[in-house]
Amino acid sequence: MSDTEKKQTCFVIMPISKQDTYEEGHFSRVYSHLIKPACKNLNLEVIRADDIKNTNYIIIDILKRIVHSDIVICDLSAKNPNVMYELGIRQAFNLPTVLIKDIKTERIFDIQGLRTIEYDDKMRVDLVEKDIINIQKTIEATIKSDTQEVNSLIQLLEIPQAELSNNTTLSVESTLILEQIRDVSQRLTGIEDNYNTHKIDYTDNSKKLKYSLPNGESVDIGDSIYGIEYKELGFFRGYRNDSVVLTINSVKGNQLIVIDKQNVNYNSLTTVPF
Repeated sequence: MSDTEKKQTCFVIMPISKQDTYEEGHFSRVYSHLIKPACKNLNLEVIRADDIKNTNYIIIDILKRIVHSDIVICDLSAKNPNVMYELGIRQAFNLPTVLIKDIKTERIFDIQGLRTIEYDDKMRVDLVEKDIINIQKTIEATIKSDTQEVNSLIQLLEIPQAELSNNTTLSVESTLILEQIRDVSQRLTGIEDNYNTHKIDYTDNSKKLKYSLPNGESVDIGDSIYGIEYKELGFFRGYRNDSVVLTINSVKGNQLIVIDKQNVNYNSLTTVPF
């Protein structure tokens, strides 16, 4: 393929956030060290949901890529419900899809008739290159396959595949609704960014690590904390640098409170409500 030719697109459906029984950042490593190298070897333009940086309503962007990408790679590891939902959309259109999963995830009954490539969940160095080659070969074979290749169960059941109209237009009302959704999405993104900037790693209470308040009083994760005049301030969540971190419950959900040495409550923090 020459540099002037347009690259084929590959959208990756996979868990983005931390999943139970997996380390933080595990699936980002799978994406960076397995999927992206396999796609790069085939000169594919690869992207997943958290790579999308524009200001459109992100769900619309994701749905467009699920339907319009030349190829989709779907990682079934951890049996994430969002992944299953997005895979269902792709399969409804009977479009080329490569299914992968790690070796510790059990096969999913509803789609076990479709070929799934397995990879080592521990990302062992001696197996990574082999897994890249396996994924790459499957992508290449899927791209080259004819239109009779089975891409989903609807093809086996002879159910008509979904189709998109080329003349779909939005009403004024729908446009206004989407604009409001986009505005809410941007506001939520701002809140999430602010939270991520200030978030800490909460300590698992089961580890029974010992903490002390600035006055030397012992405290455990989750204890109620009181300040000046024994006013309840929130629940103890740990330390960040020299600051005490609490959470409070509000109509907006859990909110972080960071009390540093300049805070008037700092030296008065206590677990005793009187």
